[in-house]
Amino acid sequence: MLKRIFAATAVLALVALPLAAQAGKMAAPGKDLTITGQVIDVNCYTTMGASGEGHKMCAQACAKAGVALAILGSDGTIYMPVSSKPADPQNSRLVDFTEAKVKVTGVHRMEKGLHTIEIKTISAAS
Repeated sequence: MLKRIFAATAVLALVALPLAAQAGKMAAPGKDLTITGQVIDVNCYTTMGASGEGHKMCAQACAKAGVALAILGSDGTIYMPVSSKPADPQNSRLVDFTEAKVKVTGVHRMEKGLHTIEIKTISAAS
């Protein structure tokens, strides 16, 4: 009986170890940022250069199929929208603005070469 308890405890410890390691890897603190840019379909924009009003229907169809939408800043930087909650995709927040100009406020982070923005507010830009 004692051997079973010890074995179960050892297995649980091995399973919990990777989870404990991840717990210490919190996102770096970001800074508040407001950007103005165009909502793009990342796949078509980066592989074919497709964007703009003529690409809107294609980009919306791709977004609904799961292709990531992002914000192309006026300086050419692509910002990937992220959430601090697990399993919280952001396409639904952007799809109505596909291929249109937006003004976004949120928390900007730069991790391993990737610009991300945790969106607080989003609205059409004039």
